[in-house]
Amino acid sequence: MESFILIILVILPGVQGGDWGVTSGDQCALRGSSVIMDCQYDYPSGRWVTSVGWSRLRPGHFILSKLPLNSAYFNYVGNYRGDCRLRINNVQHDDEGVYLFNFVTTINRWTSKRAARLSVRELTTVVEPSTVTEGGEVRLSCVSGCSTPVNILWFRDGQPVPQPGFQATREDAGRYYCAVQGKDTVRSAPVALNVQYAPRKVTLSMTPSVIKGGAVTFSCSSDANPPVPQSGYSLHKDRHLISSGQNHTVSNIQPPHSGLYSCQAWNNISRSGISRINSTHLHLDVLYRPENISISMDPLDVAEGGSMNLSCSSAANPAAHSYTWFRQSAPSLSSMLRVGSGPLLTLPSLDASHTGLYLCTARNQLGENNSTEVMLTMRKEYQGEQTVPVLAGIGVCVFVALLLGLLLFWLKQRTRAEKKPTVFDFRLSGRGSSSSDPSDSVYANIQQVLPSPPPAAQEITPLSQRSHHEQEAPMSYEDDITYATVTIKPIKSTHHMNSRSRAGDDDDDSVIYASLA
Repeated sequence: MESFILIILVILPGVQGGDWGVTSGDQCALRGSSVIMDCQYDYPSGRWVTSVGWSRLRPGHFILSKLPLNSAYFNYVGNYRGDCRLRINNVQHDDEGVYLFNFVTTINRWTSKRAARLSVRELTTVVEPSTVTEGGEVRLSCVSGCSTPVNILWFRDGQPVPQPGFQATREDAGRYYCAVQGKDTVRSAPVALNVQYAPRKVTLSMTPSVIKGGAVTFSCSSDANPPVPQSGYSLHKDRHLISSGQNHTVSNIQPPHSGLYSCQAWNNISRSGISRINSTHLHLDVLYRPENISISMDPLDVAEGGSMNLSCSSAANPAAHSYTWFRQSAPSLSSMLRVGSGPLLTLPSLDASHTGLYLCTARNQLGENNSTEVMLTMRKEYQGEQTVPVLAGIGVCVFVALLLGLLLFWLKQRTRAEKKPTVFDFRLSGRGSSSSDPSDSVYANIQQVLPSPPPAAQEITPLSQRSHHEQEAPMSYEDDITYATVTIKPIKSTHHMNSRSRAGDDDDDSVIYASLA
C-alpha cells in the first residue's frame, strides 16, 4: 500500500518539490481558424489542484474578463496536473489580446505572471495586375502576418481556380480569394480582377417594319469593359454614317429610309487589332399603299377592229395584290364603269364602244389609289386603206410634173441655141437707082432663112398678100417655112422716100423695122 501511494506522488506535479509557476507562449492565428494557446504550470508537492481558469485582457481595456472554458468558443484542453492549454475556435479580431492562466490548490492559488499574447491576422489575396486588358497575364498570391500555410486553394466567385497564374479573358473577371484547404472559414477577403475588353454582343434594336409617315427609334447596346460611352456609338445605313449616339429617332419615315442598318461600338479597347465592333445588320421595311400608278397602252395607235393591251403599274409595299379597271365612255357621265381586273386589260376587237377615259385602281393591305386617266381613241379602217394609194397618186403627179417641166425647159434651151440672128438690108429706091443709106435698111430676126430671089428683084410683100401667098404654097415645103408677123411703119410717099434717098438725108422715119418671131 505504501508503495502505491509513493508512485502516485511521483507522478503528480510538485511531487519532486516544484515551485509555483506558469509557462506560456505567444500565438498568431488566422481569422476564422482555431488556435491552441500553449501553457504549462507547476506547483509544490503535497497540494491538489481544485480549479483552473483563463482570463483575457483586450487591447485598450484594463479589466480582465474570465473566459467560459466549457463553451463552444473556448475549450480548456489541459488537465489538473500541469497542462493548461486553451483552444479558441473561429478566431476573430475581437479575440486578439493577452491571456492569463490561473489555478487554485488545496492550500493556495496562483496566476501566471507572464501573459500569453494572441495576434489575429487575415489571409490576404494579391492580384497582379488588378486591371488587365483581355489577353494579359495575371498572377495570384496569398499572404498573411502569420506563417502562411502551404495548403492554399484559390476561388473565383466561389468556383475553384486551377492555377494562380493564367492569361486573362473576359470570363476571368470576378472576385478572387484564397482559403486554407479543409477549413472553409479560413479565407481571405475577395479581391476583384478587372478584365477590360472591346465591345461584344453589339446589338441594334428597332421596329423592323413601319408605315410611311410613322416614327422609328434605333437603339444600340453592347457588352464592354469599360462600358461604351454615348459618343462611342454610331448608326450606319448601307455602310454610310447616319448619326452618333446610342439612340436615333426618325419621326417621319419615308420609303427612301428602307435599307440595311447596323450599329458600331467603340470603347478604346481593341480586339485582334480592331477597336470598332459592328452589330449584325437589320433591314428596315417602310410600308405604304400604292402610289405613282400609271397606265401604258400597246400599241399607241390602233385602227377600228384591232386589239390593244392596257397595263397598270404601281409602287407599293407590300406589292399591290389587286387591280381594277374603269372606263368613262362620255365626258358627261359622272360615274365610271368597271370593265376588268388584273394588271393587264386586253381589248381584242376595238369599236366605238371602247373609246373613252380609262383608269385603274391598285390596292394592297394598307389601302388603294387611282391612276391618272388616259384617253383611248381609234382611227377608221378605210382611212388607213386609202392613205397609201392617195399618197402614191400624189407622188406620181409630182414626178410627172417635174418631168414635163424639165422637158419643156430642155426644149426651150435647144430652141434658143438653134436661133441665129439674120439681118436683111431692104433698100427702098426709085427705078434703076439704089441707096446705100443705112437708115433705109429693114432689120428682122428670123429663126430660119428662106430662099430668096436675087437682090435686084427683091421687094417687100404686103402682109395680107404674103399670108395669102404662103397659104397657097405647096405642102411639101411646110416644114421649111418659118412664119413671122412683120409690122411696117408706113411712109407718106414713095417718091418722097426716093427723093430723100437721093438727097442723102438721114432721117429716122425712113427706117422700117420688122420683128419676126
